[in-house]
Order: sequence, then C-alpha cells, then structure tokens
Amino acid sequence: MASPGPPPPFAELPERNCWYREVQYWDQRYQDAADSAPYEWFGDFSSFRSLLEPELRPEDRILVLGCGNSALSYELFLRGFPDVTSVDYSSVVVAAMRARYAHVPTLRWETMDVRALDFPSGSFDVVLEKGTLDALLAGEQDPWTVSSEGIHTVDQVLNEVSRVLVPGGRFISLTSAAPHFRTRHYAQVHYGWSLRHATYSSGFHFHLYLMHKGRELSVAQLAQGAQILAPPRTSTSPSFLQDSDHEDFLSAIQL
Repeated sequence: MASPGPPPPFAELPERNCWYREVQYWDQRYQDAADSAPYEWFGDFSSFRSLLEPELRPEDRILVLGCGNSALSYELFLRGFPDVTSVDYSSVVVAAMRARYAHVPTLRWETMDVRALDFPSGSFDVVLEKGTLDALLAGEQDPWTVSSEGIHTVDQVLNEVSRVLVPGGRFISLTSAAPHFRTRHYAQVHYGWSLRHATYSSGFHFHLYLMHKGRELSVAQLAQGAQILAPPRTSTSPSFLQDSDHEDFLSAIQL
C-alpha cells in the first residue's frame, strides 16, 4: 500500500482516514492532552463495566494497548485493579498521561508500538485494547477484503499480545467490528486462545471479544479464521468509510 504522506498541520479530524494510523497525527492531536478531557472510543467505562469486571481479578497485571488520553486505565484503578501499564506510540500523550495521573504511582505509562512490545514474554495476566486495532485498520477501503498489509499489521499485534500473556491470561478487545469481520482475525490457532463475543451499549452496538490463552477455538471459529487466507472476494458494494465531525466513521469500518 502506498504511503499516504504525512498528515497536514493538526486538525482534530484528518482529511483521510489512513492518517489515524500515523503517529505524527496523534502527536499533533495530543499537544494539549494534559489539559483536555479524556476522549473515549466506543463508550466510557460504565457502558461495558458489567462485561469487563467479571473477567478481571484484583491481582491481575493489566496492559492497556494504545491508551490515548482515555480514562480507562484510571477507571480500572478506581474499580480495584491497581496494577495497570498503558502504552501508546505517541510520546506526547504518554507524557501528558504521566503528568495527569502522577498521583497514582501504580499506573505506569510507556511509549511503545503495539506491534513490537518491549516486555518479556508472560508479563501480563490481561491485555486490553479499545479501538486501537480499528485505528490501525482505518486506511482499509473494503471491509470484506482486508489488504495484506492490514492482515499483517493485525497479526503483528496479536502475536505480541499472545506472547506477553501468561498461560491462562485474557485478551479483551473493545471495537465497532462485528463478528463476521473481526472473528477471522482473532480465530487463528497460532495465538493459542479461545474466543467469546458479546455486545454492549444501547442503539448502535459495540463489541467485546474475550480471548482466553490456553483454551481452544471452536470448529466454526477456525473456519472463520481460514477466511483471512482465502482468495480476495470481489466487492460490488461501494466503500463506506467516511469521516464525520463526531469521528463515528470507526463505527462503519467493522474490520
């Protein structure tokens, strides 16, 4: 895929969705993150709390991928899960979050690319991501036919997630992507986990995927996973990726 070129001088909404994959865009966007309110992709903590909390234990070592300026990590601390490490490839937002939550020493913030995590294998009991994979796939033009670059990017992230999880660890993904688009990415036998799906929120439903390392995928899920390796299908429907002034375009990507 050809490089989209650098994003223009900062505007909260980029002209092209693919700029959501670029660290330069996020560095520009988060220049004032220390003073701005948290931005919550796909709902705040209260909208998925009933699904998330039963999967967590107070002693869990939790890793949050692509944290941005979300309050998720702090909400976890407030709810009794104090050991939280949050990473983002924008050093600007990491610095802002360190400053904002300096009064909570158990919350750690690191500048890191989720495709190459700088943690030893088996470092975490839980890995959480909310909208990070959606942003990395934002340049895709067809939800049915993900580019080889997009498939590789997701595989890089998921391999790293599986690596840093302990046996019995859980990966929890919060996204706009419905099962017929996202299950095929998660249902790969080499990650070594099972897969469960739930929806949350009212009106437009968001999706929570729970992967449990050390358990097996179902036969049906494995069949869905095989679709990612199938020959590209010809799409007759128009591309529906779009920007909006509320950044709801991610709700339409569903990759």
